[in-house]
Amino acid sequence: MITSKIIGNGILRAIGFIVLATISIYFIYLIQSVIVYLVVALILTLIGNPILDFFKRRLKFKHTLATIATLSIFILFIAGFVLMFIPLISAQGQNLSLLKSAEIEENLTELSDQAITFLESHNIDSEEMLKEANVTSKLNFNFIPNFLNSVLGTIGSFGMGLASVLFITFFFLKDRLLFIVGAKKLIPDANEEQILNSVHKINHLLSRYFIGLLLQLSILFVLYTIVLSIFGIPNLVIIAFLCAVLNIIPYIGPLIASILAAVLTMLSNLGSDFQTEILPTTIYVLIGFWIVQVIDNNLSTPIIFSKSVSSHPLEIFLVILIAGFLSGILGMIIAVPLYTIMKVIGKEFFPENKVIQLLTKNI
Repeated sequence: MITSKIIGNGILRAIGFIVLATISIYFIYLIQSVIVYLVVALILTLIGNPILDFFKRRLKFKHTLATIATLSIFILFIAGFVLMFIPLISAQGQNLSLLKSAEIEENLTELSDQAITFLESHNIDSEEMLKEANVTSKLNFNFIPNFLNSVLGTIGSFGMGLASVLFITFFFLKDRLLFIVGAKKLIPDANEEQILNSVHKINHLLSRYFIGLLLQLSILFVLYTIVLSIFGIPNLVIIAFLCAVLNIIPYIGPLIASILAAVLTMLSNLGSDFQTEILPTTIYVLIGFWIVQVIDNNLSTPIIFSKSVSSHPLEIFLVILIAGFLSGILGMIIAVPLYTIMKVIGKEFFPENKVIQLLTKNI
């Protein structure tokens, strides 16, 4: 029989649960930066595990020395990128400090007028539309000094975050066996073998996935650099790097990269004739980028990712597509790692299921 006391206790438990959940969510919100550091450190750990094992097995390093060597590779890799970009960023900072807002606005207005002239010569009436938009009059170019200060602040925050991530990664690599031993004490004995097997396979597959991702981005970076160098685009290393990184976002990233490359190509040729210089160069760069994407989509991506996570290319495509519809860009980014984790867990805990057997036959 349900009494008022039972109902009251149920209401109190529900209120307590809601309060606890609210406090937990708020606490997670407050420490979101720490969570990001942990996730990035975990990714670096997954990438670093094969390197660590190489130092231990092939070069006979002690575990701590192998950990230091692995972390040193990460630091050298990051330092190499920073040293590569510092001269370019410094030069651009000096250029920005010398620019006047009126000159920038005048150049953009000139580019707009050239575009109007080109379209009118092909019987396309767009002058009125562009004038109604009146884009240049709405832009305030006095933001440049504030933008530079913001960039300096971001660099400072990035430096602190990077130091924190590397510190966490060091202990993730160094004490991974200690973490496993501690986790064993928390795992129920009935499921210990299944959970440990799942963790081992997930670690192996995700390590291969992230290494494959780095390999793909490196290939794209080299190809983009070649395309931009052919047409003499300034700051080609920075542009190629940004466009390669954008490819982390499946399918949408390459489109954004192409638009970014087109815009930066047009801006780098301000003052030239639109019809004979700016437009042809931009079209050639876009064609070059599209050729790179054809190579990436049909060769490097299917080979790298199908082998790294033991999934068919069509399977990966459908997973990313579904994740994009459900969760947008973030879903597309995490789709393959999350799907890989689900496959491993499914195989360990539901090995008799026919669908899971079909999807996990290569794991």
